[in-house]
Amino acid sequence: MILPIIAYGDPVLRKMGVDIDKDYPNLGELIESMKETMINARGVGLAAPQVGKAIRLFIVDTSPFAEDEDLSDTEREYLGSFKKVFINAKMLKEEGDEWAFNEGCLSIPNITEDVFRQEKITIEYFDENFEKHVEVVEGMAARVTQHEYDHIEGVLFIDKIASLTKRLIKKKLENISKGLVSTDYKMKFPLLKKNKG
Repeated sequence: MILPIIAYGDPVLRKMGVDIDKDYPNLGELIESMKETMINARGVGLAAPQVGKAIRLFIVDTSPFAEDEDLSDTEREYLGSFKKVFINAKMLKEEGDEWAFNEGCLSIPNITEDVFRQEKITIEYFDENFEKHVEVVEGMAARVTQHEYDHIEGVLFIDKIASLTKRLIKKKLENISKGLVSTDYKMKFPLLKKNKG
């Protein structure tokens, strides 16, 4: 089921996600709905807070980046197969040089800004079968994972941009929270009494 994506300004996006266990109600259904929602919105990741749940769950699918012709075959293969569910994730280490990339977010439509992130992470998480993993992730897959991990920590990518840039996009952000934005996917706006979708 395609879920509405929660827009910037909703307090759920600022909440620290809570750990869940395998008995979390309708977890399998939620994960499937999140995958459908992400694909429908042409995203590469989606976190539970973005569908209104303040829990430590996010999904990542970097396969759209595998279409980049500048990539080596190894990078293309890695990004093409990087499709994961992260439950109760814990960032153990971020290392390597910081690099900039123009990031966007489904909850903050039509705004993209350069964000600096480190190129390599070590992350501990459970998959959808509640099997534990400790994994080293690099490059674009690391960036998308860091972006989604931030969501379960109550952090948005705009928190990582220069304060001047933030002032320049302030009006756009206010408009998003009021529903004065056009997207080709369903959204839920915090300052709209009635959701216009």
